[in-house]
Amino acid sequence: MNKVLLMGRLTRDPEVRYGGADNQMAIARFSIAVDRRRRAGENVEADFFNCTAFGKLGEFIERYLKKGTKIALTGRIQNDNYTNRDGQKVYSVQIIAEEIEFAESKGSSESSAPARSAQPAQPAAQPEQPETGFMAEPEAPASSDFVSVPDGVEDEGLPFS
Repeated sequence: MNKVLLMGRLTRDPEVRYGGADNQMAIARFSIAVDRRRRAGENVEADFFNCTAFGKLGEFIERYLKKGTKIALTGRIQNDNYTNRDGQKVYSVQIIAEEIEFAESKGSSESSAPARSAQPAQPAAQPEQPETGFMAEPEAPASSDFVSVPDGVEDEGLPFS
């Protein structure tokens, strides 16, 4: 069985060309960076995989994916071994994508990108800190749907206890 599942971010915009017998099949080439598992305190390391997708999946990639997009990819590993002009055997591996899904919402991917603003960011206002060392409880927004439970109400009277 030859099956691979990867989750990572595109390292560059995909390159798409059209080929095949009738020059109608999309061939998308891209690479993704996949973070390695790590222990706390270790630096993040990533592996980089070259990927190729064909047909409708290639068209999807051309239309919706760009550098930095986080995806979950299912596919297979394929050897691309060849002999170069100097007569040396070159070994390489690529991932042939069979399925791709977005791994985060569009809003998440846009918010993870650094915001470009002409004005410096203002620090968020912090509630006053009493002498006990605990943060003061922030006030609930005026449009809150939550109802305050008055003091003295027994737990048995609440429907979710």
